[in-house]
Amino acid sequence: MKYFNKSILQIPTLLWLLLFSVGVAAQNASVKGKLTESSTAAPLAYASVRLYQMPEKKLAGGALTDEKGLFNIALPLGVFTAEIEFIGFETIKTPEFSLTKEHPQHDLGTLRLAASATTLDEVEVTAEKSSMVLALDKKIFNVGKDLSNAGGSATDILTNIPSVTVDPEGTVKLRGSDNVRILIDGKPSGLVSFKGSSGLQQLQASMIDRVEIITNPSARYEAEGSAGIINIILKKDQKQGFNGSIELIAGQPTNYGAAANLNYRHRKINFFINYGFSYRVSPGGGTMFQERFVGDTTFLLRQTTDNEMTGLNNNIRGGLDYFFSENNILTASYLWRRSDARRLSDIRYEDYLYNLSTPLGYTLRQQDETEDEPNSEYSIVYKRKFGNEGHELTAEAKYLNYWERSDQMFPQQTFFPDGTEDISKNIFQRSLNDEYENQYLLQVDYVRPIGKDGKFETGLRSSFRDMVNDYIVTEKNADGSFTTLPGLDNYFIYKENINGAYAIYGNKHQKFSWQAGLRAEHTDVNTLLRETNVENPRNYFNFFPSLHLTYELPKNNAIQWSYSRRVRRPVYNDLSPFVTFTDSRNFWSGNPDLNPEFSDVLELGHIRYFDKGSFSSSIYYRHTEDKIDRIRQVDNAGNATTRPENLLRENAFGVEFTTGYSPKKWWKLDMNFNFFHAEIDGSNIETAYKTSTYSWFSRVTSKFILPKNFDFQVRGNYEAPQKTAQGSRKALYFIDLAASKDILRNKGTLTLNVSDLFNTRKMRTVTEGDNFRSESDFQWRRRQVNLTFNYRINQGKQVAKKKPAGAEE
Repeated sequence: MKYFNKSILQIPTLLWLLLFSVGVAAQNASVKGKLTESSTAAPLAYASVRLYQMPEKKLAGGALTDEKGLFNIALPLGVFTAEIEFIGFETIKTPEFSLTKEHPQHDLGTLRLAASATTLDEVEVTAEKSSMVLALDKKIFNVGKDLSNAGGSATDILTNIPSVTVDPEGTVKLRGSDNVRILIDGKPSGLVSFKGSSGLQQLQASMIDRVEIITNPSARYEAEGSAGIINIILKKDQKQGFNGSIELIAGQPTNYGAAANLNYRHRKINFFINYGFSYRVSPGGGTMFQERFVGDTTFLLRQTTDNEMTGLNNNIRGGLDYFFSENNILTASYLWRRSDARRLSDIRYEDYLYNLSTPLGYTLRQQDETEDEPNSEYSIVYKRKFGNEGHELTAEAKYLNYWERSDQMFPQQTFFPDGTEDISKNIFQRSLNDEYENQYLLQVDYVRPIGKDGKFETGLRSSFRDMVNDYIVTEKNADGSFTTLPGLDNYFIYKENINGAYAIYGNKHQKFSWQAGLRAEHTDVNTLLRETNVENPRNYFNFFPSLHLTYELPKNNAIQWSYSRRVRRPVYNDLSPFVTFTDSRNFWSGNPDLNPEFSDVLELGHIRYFDKGSFSSSIYYRHTEDKIDRIRQVDNAGNATTRPENLLRENAFGVEFTTGYSPKKWWKLDMNFNFFHAEIDGSNIETAYKTSTYSWFSRVTSKFILPKNFDFQVRGNYEAPQKTAQGSRKALYFIDLAASKDILRNKGTLTLNVSDLFNTRKMRTVTEGDNFRSESDFQWRRRQVNLTFNYRINQGKQVAKKKPAGAEE
């Protein structure tokens, strides 16, 4: 707590003033209403409602609908019109109405928004879907409006979202922390189970509808992920009749793909199916230079790596909704994914003594890997709505099945400095790795309104996971037989059972609302190395409280203070002791002795709506005990091992600003800036592993709506240098371009995009230990050019009425 007080005082006073310097003006009238989806009558939460004073059409007030679809906005007296906007739906404008001393309140009643299902031959849609909806507790991003996402994967989508960064190795971070929970449709998925965030590379962007970012979740969500939650929502519709879209992709380096998203609803039954196919060839590579100190002798290593990954991915997701009535819905779905890949890597090691003018020789090593990954998910969901609005029960059962087989061969040759081959040191190794996972998930959630604005929520969740890894590495003998390498043959069994329960109560009094929750989770994890009979059981019970306080300010402002306690449990890859064998000098493995890390997270957020956009800002603080970080160590033979370790702690705070702004009707800007400070204490590993770092990252997207149905978009990304427990990461920057044109009477769209235009997206790091110093420069994905064709079936694309660039509003 002492450190917490000190850290808070370090936050510049100016930033506090920014959040609180909002004038208070008297509001003596109000307008209220409710927003629902026209075909299902379901409430629409987080829709944007803006009130304009007439006749000058000046923005007078605004808010987002709550989870019941309700809004109540304070206004001065006068004549107004309301404009309501929500992702994926047509924007509507109400007739003018008056607020007078005699009639200071006005009820707009229930407003029904229609999804953009009608064809453009029948109606012209006059508003473009919002690319971003900002709320105090979450940010919602509409994937389809970002031209850079065309032809890409889920990883590419996250790269383009504010608050989120994806490094060149595929690690997803939220506000600079990789301790983020990634969900698919609000639940765990096999896509991110074994491989973590890198598995998202196999999910095509065309299958995704939107992404939700929740930086400080309530007790309703599982406690995993101290930085927050990224929830990826897949496409599914419930409109009557047949509708959908088809997409074709071609790109360079090789990227061919096709996708279809189809829906058909007839009365009580709604069918949906999504299919995605992709074939990609991804070249990459990098360099490393290392100095290793043994007494008064310095050994140098210069290493270069070139790799090429060829992947064939298939994803299919289908299911149906059965409407017993509009208040009783049963949903069953199935997802099948298969990935077949081949990875070729060529590594060159050059060894020197003291300096580069005294070579000791060089070694060539190759990796040739084939990998098969089938994955299945089964889900059944029942939702029951009761008589009172917002009173509902949801129950889900889910089963995940995952399997992966990896077969790798490693020929290696050694040469003297003059290029003569040293046959005595040549080796041929082979690695076989089979991984299996079965997971069962049961969840029940219940919500009951209490009084006018109160709400009680409770729920149960149980997750049972069984995972195994059968691993062996062998080396070829002179007679052609193979011998198992010592310590590299075992059968790793991972069992994880997590049971949780939560309760939340919230209410509202005038402009002040609050929500308090408590979640309890019991974790039972057991790992076993069967061949050596090494067992490591972990069993712990924890409480995770949350508190959210919100105050609505005048002049279209609101502030929210929130607190939550979060956890990062070591997952399978963190605990598995088997080492990667691709690189014979650099090894990566898990750590069976790893403990969970716990974080206390505080956040103060502010949001303001204005005529041409919205602006949100926040200050956040995160205190983490037993911080998990990867530590690299080099032995006297020059072999490096990197594995996760528990550091003592990390304290971090930062500020973030996000805005969506339209200077002109033909010009849209989305901007995100995040500045943070972190103090990392890893002195339990090595005394020198303590650091204090300041860093920031920024992303600016500028989109132009041009004549003749052309759109153009440019995005700049920059991540400033950052210190780590063992060294530093250098700056990372890249630019993306995209352009699109609507064709075929606006039923089709051609999109051309270029990711990493100048080929600068590289991971550059410096790592230091007591006996070594290394610098690396790696680029796992190079510049990508994609051409995408999208055709909509019975779906009107929401197109803004365009003005030529440069025209005045």
